[in-house]
Amino acid sequence: MAAGAPRIFVSHLAGVPVFDPVGDQVGRVSDLVAMLRVGRRPPRLLGMVVEVLSRRRVFVPMTRITGVESGQVITTGVVNMRRFEQRPTERLVLGELLDRRVTLVESDEEVTVLDVAIQQLPARRDWEIDKVFVRRGKGGALRRKGETLTVDWSAVTGFSLEEHGQGAESLVATFEKLRPADLANALHHLSPKRRAEVAVALDDDRLADVLEELPEDDQIEILGKLKEERAADVLEAMDPDDAADLLNELPEDEKERLLTLMQPDDAADVRRLMSYEERTAGGLMNSEPIVLRPDATVADALARVRQQDLPPALAAQVYVCRPPDETPTGKYLGTVHFQRLLRDPPFTLVSSLVDSDLPPLGPDTPLPAVTSYFAAYNLVAAPVVDESGSLLGAVTVDDVLDHLLPDDWRETEFHEEGVHGG
Repeated sequence: MAAGAPRIFVSHLAGVPVFDPVGDQVGRVSDLVAMLRVGRRPPRLLGMVVEVLSRRRVFVPMTRITGVESGQVITTGVVNMRRFEQRPTERLVLGELLDRRVTLVESDEEVTVLDVAIQQLPARRDWEIDKVFVRRGKGGALRRKGETLTVDWSAVTGFSLEEHGQGAESLVATFEKLRPADLANALHHLSPKRRAEVAVALDDDRLADVLEELPEDDQIEILGKLKEERAADVLEAMDPDDAADLLNELPEDEKERLLTLMQPDDAADVRRLMSYEERTAGGLMNSEPIVLRPDATVADALARVRQQDLPPALAAQVYVCRPPDETPTGKYLGTVHFQRLLRDPPFTLVSSLVDSDLPPLGPDTPLPAVTSYFAAYNLVAAPVVDESGSLLGAVTVDDVLDHLLPDDWRETEFHEEGVHGG
């Protein structure tokens, strides 16, 4: 649903079919999952509970949903078939928010919630519950008497978390605006018990981002406190290179159990990265750079670069390769830098813009040579190509820095001195 599209009332989504990109039905919407916030801030919509054809209820994140209409929902086609388990910070919209008695802020009058509306935020992939449809007077949805009205979420009380609650649920809401690195720093200084509680309450994508910023010992501790299926979900949500680094620190039997629980494609990427020495280009690289075929256009490339969940360093350039598009690709033809994409018309083929003079890194290139390469060519990302000429991935400057800094650099109070100009 594009930014600016009309809001959708959730009652219109109950039971609607869910399709994959080619039009095959995956299942039907059973409910929606939201995370309440401190005060009267609109809840964030995390995803949908979908009843698949086997009658199992599974969770589909909003990041995997590409179209939402009153008559159908379209997904990316990638659906995790593990059974849905509700977490402490999550609320089922149809099951827990509707028919609830809440209070209008302006008049202090009790009303009944008949429906709520969701809308996608402009220029973002996030969704919020922003409107509440209520009925005045006593009684639930079946009661015919009483005036109905639609109000902003902030116009009612009785939903949101308490500002000063001390549970993990309230902590998660308080931490919501923090960048992953700052949230990781906050988690590092919590007690192990509270750290585990907060980690369990975070959604998979948020926890994956935070784990990537935590010291190694904290990563292992938190992963060990999660149920194995949940741990596998979080590893899938991490960048493959970070997941490989974390798994390499675990005992062999535990590592293998988690890899077996992961989706096969995700596990294959991670296994491939784990086969390289850690302090080499192959061990540093991300296996999911932007790969385009020679007949792709500048418009195609810019659409890929604009994807919100793409790390900035990976968005700095695209890699042009013969099919297949997934790494390891067909023959690597060259790189097109982001600035070059901005200088040419949208219909231009990327094959006419490739920088074929930039020598790629080999997967066994040691870290000192990788560092010199970045400095010599003023790069933020670099292609890694094997002996057969296939693109394996891309090394980004943040991963190089991670391995150049002292092992305990994440444990320093970097935000207290220098970062804010103090």
